[in-house]
Amino acid sequence: MRVSNVTVRRRIFIALIIGIVMYSALITRLGYIQLIQGQTLQEKAQDLWTRDIPFEAQRGKIRDRNGVVIVGNQSVPTVMAIPAQVKEPHETAKKLAVVLGQKEEDIYKAITKRVSINDRIPGGRKISPEKAKQIQAMGLPGIQVADDSERSYPFETMAAHLLGFTGSENQGLTGLEKVYDKFLMGTGGYVSSPTDAGGRSMPGLSEQYVPAINGMDMYLTIDAKIQSFIEKELDQAVVAYQPDDVLAIAMDPKTGEILGMGSRPTFNPGKYRDYPIETYNRNLPIWKTYEPGSTFKIVTLAAALNEGVVNLKESFHDPGYIMVAGARLRCWKRQGHGQETMLEVVENSCNPGFVTMGQRLGKERLFQYVHKFGFGKKTGIDLLGEENGLMFKPSQVGPVELGTTSFGQGVSVTPIQQMAAVAAAINGGKLMKPFVAKEWRDSITNSIIGKTEPTMIRQVISEKTSEQVRYALESVVAKGTGRNAFIEGYRVGGKTGTAQKVRNGRYSSGEYIVSFIGFAPADDPQILVYIAVDNPKAQAFGGLIAAPIVRNIMEQSLQYLKVPKRQNQLEREYIYGDKRYFEVPDLTGMSMKEITSSFYTMQLDVSGKGTHVVKQTPEPGVKLEEGSKIRIFLGDKMAN
Repeated sequence: MRVSNVTVRRRIFIALIIGIVMYSALITRLGYIQLIQGQTLQEKAQDLWTRDIPFEAQRGKIRDRNGVVIVGNQSVPTVMAIPAQVKEPHETAKKLAVVLGQKEEDIYKAITKRVSINDRIPGGRKISPEKAKQIQAMGLPGIQVADDSERSYPFETMAAHLLGFTGSENQGLTGLEKVYDKFLMGTGGYVSSPTDAGGRSMPGLSEQYVPAINGMDMYLTIDAKIQSFIEKELDQAVVAYQPDDVLAIAMDPKTGEILGMGSRPTFNPGKYRDYPIETYNRNLPIWKTYEPGSTFKIVTLAAALNEGVVNLKESFHDPGYIMVAGARLRCWKRQGHGQETMLEVVENSCNPGFVTMGQRLGKERLFQYVHKFGFGKKTGIDLLGEENGLMFKPSQVGPVELGTTSFGQGVSVTPIQQMAAVAAAINGGKLMKPFVAKEWRDSITNSIIGKTEPTMIRQVISEKTSEQVRYALESVVAKGTGRNAFIEGYRVGGKTGTAQKVRNGRYSSGEYIVSFIGFAPADDPQILVYIAVDNPKAQAFGGLIAAPIVRNIMEQSLQYLKVPKRQNQLEREYIYGDKRYFEVPDLTGMSMKEITSSFYTMQLDVSGKGTHVVKQTPEPGVKLEEGSKIRIFLGDKMAN
């Protein structure tokens, strides 16, 4: 059958159109591959003929506020396998198994895995230098020993809960290491070398080196020296009182900066696997909740003074209890304190007096201040695991609950909440957000990249009220239950706390948490210290156990910080058993005969030969505890 010319032309035209479309599609595809996917495909091809040997970036160091390294890094070797270059996998696995102490079949699977590089050899991460030398000496093809790093802790257990620790991948797992992991971790580097299809190195081609970028150094608000004072006192408290646990916090009350924080039991972050999880996973100063006892009375006092419902000079009578809605709320002193002023109510930590303050405030006002001081919610400190504490709901508060809350019973708080609240009570009324991370700096240039500024949450009480609170709490230390925190030459304020422990919803007989919170100097607070001892095996009173610990931490810290002594310190009232102090006289230029006739009760430590005193230690004017010795140095008579 003859095909017409029209049909032929139509077929030719259709074929031409199809050809043009196919050619256009081909050109488009080639253009897409060349122009759009070209770079990606080139990179994939390059990946096929190159092998990257990675090496870790150094995590940023963690330093105290003065630059002292608290957490550093140390180099450790790690075994890596390039499976394509392993020539005798069975023999290689056998040799590695002996050195690494692992099963031969597990190592065989790792070194024959279909990957370019495997750094997950069983037992091969962060090995000892001795094992690394043994493996290198074998000269096993496809097996390399590369540099890795791990955290080092020059002070071992110091501030362990606060700092936290890292895992096998140098990732932060707990504490500050986890909170600021992205700032500390850095970016890894590698050496890239060309290889053939079998993974063998290709001679004559250059390697590419990409350097690692180390993480940022983190400067803390912590002062390593003050932290060491805390650590020493915590250890001594454990030995002396054998408590269930003990914790301490030191803070700058003006800024919210944490100067020190610790607890017992503790652990070594570099060996955390050797400890129970409950030991390293609970940072007690921010996690532990309990009834605060009398330290909470500071909140009631501040609220009552700020609202003008109490005057420190007014009179109050304490028979040893107060009746509230048919319930007898007792004072810790069974026979009562009798007639006293409201200032003496604070000094004596008199429960009926504080119940009266709470009643004058009323439920709404008292709990308004409780919440304004930050109780019942997290402080927002930059640490993991902070608890909220527990307050009465307004609907649950009756006359008895109002009374018990006034003296710190029936509520649950955390230590860090108490620190923030008391700081507000004494710093002029400003509730500050506690924080630990102060600055981030470049690990090479040391230039500041980021900084945390103090944050005021709210004004809680007036400056005038805060001044009254400081005066009352200074009086507690000079004349009341806090006498054992008295430091000669400094104006110290504070409050004791003794709270019965609650178990299974009931108060446990004979089990207490004793505490003390103190600050100095009272006219210009530079440091605030809190200590809580859980279930001490001794006479359980905050003034007997916790107050001396706070005194020791504060005294050392004030001297270290070079805080000048005050001249207008409240005179301490002494009771039987209290230690007394005397002022060191000026003995220079005096003969031994003159000294013995004028200061015959003084204990001397005499050095040197001569007739007169040419030097003495301590200097004149310093106050010493009675019974302390004065060292004098004898020499020739001094010229007039």
